[in-house]
Amino acid sequence: MRVLITGGAGFIGSHIVDACLSAGHQPFVIDNLSSGSPENLPDGVKLFEVDICDQPRLFQVFNEVKPDVVCHQAAQMSVSRSVREPAFDAQVNILGLVQVFAEAARVGSQRIVFASSGGVLYGDVSEPAPEETPSAPISPYGISKWAGEKYLEFFVREHNITGVALRYANVYGPRQNPHGEAGVVAIFCKKMLAGEAVTINGDGKFDRDYVLGPDVAAANVKAFTADIPGNFMAFNIGTGIKTDVNQLEAAVRAEVQKLSQGTLPTPHHGPDRAGDLRSSVVDATRAGKVLGWKPTATLADGVKQTAAWFAERVK
Repeated sequence: MRVLITGGAGFIGSHIVDACLSAGHQPFVIDNLSSGSPENLPDGVKLFEVDICDQPRLFQVFNEVKPDVVCHQAAQMSVSRSVREPAFDAQVNILGLVQVFAEAARVGSQRIVFASSGGVLYGDVSEPAPEETPSAPISPYGISKWAGEKYLEFFVREHNITGVALRYANVYGPRQNPHGEAGVVAIFCKKMLAGEAVTINGDGKFDRDYVLGPDVAAANVKAFTADIPGNFMAFNIGTGIKTDVNQLEAAVRAEVQKLSQGTLPTPHHGPDRAGDLRSSVVDATRAGKVLGWKPTATLADGVKQTAAWFAERVK
């Protein structure tokens, strides 16, 4: 199948490109390269350097590719920035998304797979949340993901498209961007390998469900072809295992210690981060039953892979 991946040169998107190729699909990539990089893509994969908010260029790309499946990963991905700049978040995560969905419908794409977020939709949860958990987003980022699912349901009803929303837990792994307000595993790896002290927000007792990027990519590829009852369904993509930031810091520290052979400075604690939930963990039972997906990497395995990837790039 011809698969168009928005944000495909980024962290998660590029793993989806790899998984597409392994499954025999033909991937095409849209990315504005604000956080992604052409270096993440294998040779021969067509990259369109286009912003999803640029409707005339989107029109041209969809005319050229005419994808069977659209895998929408491009997004403004920072919860904190969404709190500071809610209009920018909505411009990318709602208006940009609607333009992508509209172009998919216009050229006759058969399926849209959308990167939603279980980490922000359910609000604070003490136990793994199933998909039936009422949506309770507290940040503009979470609200935009909720709205994205509703728009996807609209396009499914109106345009005879199959829609799949994948509600990611906290995704981490090789290729994650360590700059700005990126994923905590990437930030910890980069700082520790540079011999710098890391900052833990607040008391560090923020529970998260960490799932490895290649596992998330595998879920996307399964969603391209799975039989979806009613032509629309949302799936949690996570491990169901809670890890707080203090525990995560210790796990990363142990792996970096093996690689660097040096003494690492102790972490220090900063203020809480705006919009952060205390606990976020998802139940991915439905993905196992319908998509035939389950995570394969433990946190220890994933942290080891990620730390090794970053270590290769600081030599």
